[in-house]
Amino acid sequence: MDVTERLGIGLAAVGRPAYINVGRTVELPADRGVDQMRDATWALLDGAYAAGIRWVDTARSYGRAEEFLGEWLAERMPAGLTISSKWGYTYVGDWRLDAPVHEVKEHSLVRYRGQWEETRALLGDRLSVYQVHSLTVDSPLFNDVQLQEALAEAAAQGVRVGFSTSGPEQAATIRRAMGLEVSGTRLFSTVQSTWNILETSAGAALAEAHAAGLHVLLKEVLANGRLAVRPPNALADMASDQGIGTDALALAAALSRPWADTVLIGAVSPSQLEANLAAARVSLDDQEQDVLAALSVTPERYWRERSELRWV
Repeated sequence: MDVTERLGIGLAAVGRPAYINVGRTVELPADRGVDQMRDATWALLDGAYAAGIRWVDTARSYGRAEEFLGEWLAERMPAGLTISSKWGYTYVGDWRLDAPVHEVKEHSLVRYRGQWEETRALLGDRLSVYQVHSLTVDSPLFNDVQLQEALAEAAAQGVRVGFSTSGPEQAATIRRAMGLEVSGTRLFSTVQSTWNILETSAGAALAEAHAAGLHVLLKEVLANGRLAVRPPNALADMASDQGIGTDALALAAALSRPWADTVLIGAVSPSQLEANLAAARVSLDDQEQDVLAALSVTPERYWRERSELRWV
């Protein structure tokens, strides 16, 4: 398989004016109005499709990302795409950079049914995968039989049902979610988790999910841009030795995971995308893998530092 076929493009950082990704603002228009962000999203999607990327990931909470994607799909009519989206968070930022709150989470049957209709209105039958957004081990979903049955209805209609994870207990969440069944059938067929060279704690559980037949997607492989903009010294030195960017090296580390079916790129511009795509030409030997493995931190530290990133 061509490495590019394992890459996907995520729209978290282009569907709304503010987000936590470091290094994002310098790549976007000074005026982040709706029209400007729509243009940025289309340019990113055009570049990704031309490069051979065939997976696009979005969410209800990514501002107007589903809307921008739906319009792009209708205009470009691209073939062979897998479109995944997520429900569970609602965007409440009102297109403001200084909004006190940008998104609100709720894993309920009412929220699911409402967002399912909203997503289908924008993406129609192009929707391939619908995921619970940022499932945690204590989510009410685990005890809500009606919600589980509603998700199973979507699966029966041909849409794969999955979940994404966040937080220091990703591994426990993955294992608990894998055990959910409705009428004797496993509920989830995809899982999307944060994995990068700083936060590797979900690796073993994701390997188990892959072995069990779930499609594994990796998100935040650049640690919300930190590995590109302010990388650890060892990563920067290795990238310099190889003559590539630290972003490409960090992405290559994610692609080297044999259990990672799709690795999502969070670029916001064609130039960022081009830099990221250099990962497809990188091969890491055992010694380099060991150096990168030594950069991991505890999940508690990682998620604490992530929570301190500003929405800008």
